[in-house]
Amino acid sequence: MAFDATRKDWIRRAAPSSRVERIEAYFGGHGYDMHRHDTYAIGRTLAGVQSFHYRRGMQHSLPGGTIVLHPDEAHDGQAGTDAGFHYRMIYVEPALIQRILGGRPLPFVRDGISADPRLYAASGALLQATGQDIDPLQEDDALFELAHALCAAAGRRTGRRTPDYAAAERARHFIHASLDQPIPLEDLARAAGTDRWSLSRDFRALFGTSPYRYVMLRRLDLARR
Repeated sequence: MAFDATRKDWIRRAAPSSRVERIEAYFGGHGYDMHRHDTYAIGRTLAGVQSFHYRRGMQHSLPGGTIVLHPDEAHDGQAGTDAGFHYRMIYVEPALIQRILGGRPLPFVRDGISADPRLYAASGALLQATGQDIDPLQEDDALFELAHALCAAAGRRTGRRTPDYAAAERARHFIHASLDQPIPLEDLARAAGTDRWSLSRDFRALFGTSPYRYVMLRRLDLARR
């Protein structure tokens, strides 16, 4: 696909899904300022060079690789050349990945870009053009493949205790049921059946962000409705 630096920037969003948000975009220069999501952001550059600051470094995504931004990691985006960049991205909640992995720590791809062919293949079904509908069963199958490909691409982290997934999930359900009232960490730990600091550590490992930030973002979601 040929690019012209005078082209206008654009963003397209796929029809809403109960599981995955999908976008496709083109930027001729500056794309977006530093920000963060409480989801995985997984995508691929279709043309051009997609450059972004991530974890104290500058990364450059080219066609053929897979972008994997971990939940709650700050990043920006801009064109790496005058040709601009064209990309697709999906946003996947960590809780959805956890339902598939069953309590393993979230896979972490350190540099934000992976050349792993398993991950590239597994993400393809979800990274179709935004005008292309994805069958719900196909989406479920693709999410299963994606979760396990993320684990394969990230490798195994050793020397860490196994997080208490059941307790962290009880805490997450308590949060969703209590968004209209204050939620002290002590109450959250009591509902989860664990101590405060174990919960705080395990929640981060399993859902990619702290209990406090998770509460704040869910309240923002509620306010937008």
